[in-house]
Amino acid sequence: MAIHDVIGDFLTRIRNASKARLDSVEIKSSKLLQSLAELLRDEGYISSVKAIKDQSQLILKITLKYDAGHKSVFRIMRRVSKPSRRVYVDADEIKPLLGGIGTRIISTSQGLLTDRQARRAHVGGEILCEVW
Repeated sequence: MAIHDVIGDFLTRIRNASKARLDSVEIKSSKLLQSLAELLRDEGYISSVKAIKDQSQLILKITLKYDAGHKSVFRIMRRVSKPSRRVYVDADEIKPLLGGIGTRIISTSQGLLTDRQARRAHVGGEILCEVW
């Protein structure tokens, strides 16, 4: 079965692995997903991202991050812009998520950026997901 929303599938796999308290999850790689995973790592929501060559395709091995009580470091990870409903934001409209506690990932002309990076660069784009 073909996956029509690779970002939604990516987020769901991470969410489900986190709820199952798995150490890591493997996902088919693409440049977009690798960039998204690296942003999540840089923001502290996952521990590490490693690209693994598996026969003819690349796989991302994502190591999840938990606190001392073995609870996930994120509470919510949700898709905002979907294939059925795209959500765009101008540079002037980007506001901090939950007073700066959460992070929005925005697809811009400069690549994937967090909401803080997009505000600094003064660029808008499509809001892919929110994490807090």
